[in-house]
Amino acid sequence: MLSELRIQGLGVIEDATLELHPGLTAVTGETGAGKTMVITGLHLLGGGRADSSRVRRGASRAVVEGRYVLPVDGASATADGPGDDDGPRDAADVARDAGAALDDDGSLIAARTVSADGRSRAHLGGRSVPLAVLTDVADASLAVHGQHEALRLLRPAEQRAVLDRFAGAPAADALARYRDVRSRWRTAVAELAERRERTREMAREADLLRHGLTEIEALDPQPGEDEELVAEARRLADVDDLRSAALTALAAVAGPPDGTGDEPDATALVGEARRALATDDPRLTALEPRLAEAAALLTDVAAELSGYLDGLEADPERLARVLERQAALKGLTRKYAADVAGVLAWADTARERLESLDVSDEAIAALAAEADRLGAELAGHAAELSAVRSEAATRLAEAVSTELDGLAMAAATVTVEVSRKDSTGADAIELDGRRVAAGPDGVDEVELLLAPHAGAPPLPIAKGASGGELSRVMLAVEVVLAGADTVPTLVFDEVDAGVGGRAAVEIGRRLARLAETHQVVVVTHLAQVAAYADRQLVVDKGSVTEGVTRSSVRTLDDSQRVVELARMLAGTEETETGRAHAEELLAAAADDKRGVPEPTPISRGAAKGGGRRPKRRAG
Repeated sequence: MLSELRIQGLGVIEDATLELHPGLTAVTGETGAGKTMVITGLHLLGGGRADSSRVRRGASRAVVEGRYVLPVDGASATADGPGDDDGPRDAADVARDAGAALDDDGSLIAARTVSADGRSRAHLGGRSVPLAVLTDVADASLAVHGQHEALRLLRPAEQRAVLDRFAGAPAADALARYRDVRSRWRTAVAELAERRERTREMAREADLLRHGLTEIEALDPQPGEDEELVAEARRLADVDDLRSAALTALAAVAGPPDGTGDEPDATALVGEARRALATDDPRLTALEPRLAEAAALLTDVAAELSGYLDGLEADPERLARVLERQAALKGLTRKYAADVAGVLAWADTARERLESLDVSDEAIAALAAEADRLGAELAGHAAELSAVRSEAATRLAEAVSTELDGLAMAAATVTVEVSRKDSTGADAIELDGRRVAAGPDGVDEVELLLAPHAGAPPLPIAKGASGGELSRVMLAVEVVLAGADTVPTLVFDEVDAGVGGRAAVEIGRRLARLAETHQVVVVTHLAQVAAYADRQLVVDKGSVTEGVTRSSVRTLDDSQRVVELARMLAGTEETETGRAHAEELLAAAADDKRGVPEPTPISRGAAKGGGRRPKRRAG
């Protein structure tokens, strides 16, 4: 919910703060006073396009700052830890991900700055953020509806989304099942098409892979074999030098193998030292055990050197075989990888790829059967979703038509048409004897048709609705969908264009009804609508200095509201009659909000209006 909006240097507004009521806030003022700048400010705060021409003349920049009041659970998640990642991203989730800080009172401050040269900056919770972050916060927090915003209702995808929102959980669950199967069906169809279309290419690739695997399996390289062969080849090639080194070491440790050497060896010298220490001096005899350990170690080394020499024989044939094996392995490493380990990894990957390149008749037939099975399952889910939508379409059309009764469109009728589009493409499935397009949102095309008056043929709202009528259709839809809408703040601009009298009262009533479950802000020129507001703000057209108008925004008390409503009714607040009429209008609206039954439709009778409104929330 948006509790406060501050605008600086935007159009005719030099500096103004709008304190918004959690229920219904009406923004009024004379033509040209700057009411449009409120909507412009909300657009900027929501990440809309920055237009430097909107910066107030003489100002270096325009600043729009909004204070969001987050839900208690969302605020906790943002401040203390992660929230629920399984649900839709709300403003608290966005703030947490952006590293934004909450204000002392737990609110979240968002700001947008547009300089006179067109540069734009965005801030959230005191932190500079990408513009998309502000957009995400606004998408989760408020929806602006005006004649331009209502144009989104002209898009078929939006009309289908409206119907699904109205249908609720049954449509959401059916759509989720449909999308899950569709994803698997598309994968199977794509793989089948690839194998059929690329049979020759895939067959050539499979042949190359099989050739490589055959070559590798024929040599059967072992992990680490290339490194072992290098070491063995070096040892076989240097056998004479290695024998000489081992003999020299053995002679020094234990004497030459033939026993003809004249120089004493290390083992004999250590034995002589042990014998020399056999005295009565305890300090000398204490050294003898250590010499015994040295003698044992020398004996072990001598034995190992002798074993090494016994096994060290020149073997030209073995050396030739090692070098031949090395050459064969190098042939593999030149083709497939840098070493034997890489060759073995390539072989594993090739086997996996080869399995996916099976273009045999049996493999293609199996894929075709799986695609057909998934297509039939998908058709079942599509039919289920269509049935849910068709049933909801009738109820939605009746509900919206009932709402239009009181919006200066008494004889208008809305029809919600659910149809299917024939297709011969790859995205088509067989359903009820037809080939229809299976898109990501189902096989249905949803279209809102409007017959603006009795006897008129139903036409798509893009053709059958004027700008004002389109805004009122949007309002009627929002009233009907209020219970399903997760966006806490709804903003309406010129939703009352071209109406007056009883229709204006009905618009006020419906906005007040919306305000029972949402925060609602309406920019209006009708006193009948403003009278239903919980709080009324007026944009005053102030002085003109050097050709620049300076406007301000005030929150009206009860007496000031009477004066403003009188001006809106009669063009002047000076007459007693105008004030009396304004007071009567305020009193009637207050009584209506305290529990008068639902407004009676103008032409269709009370039967469609239905019941009493729930008790209005406090505050």
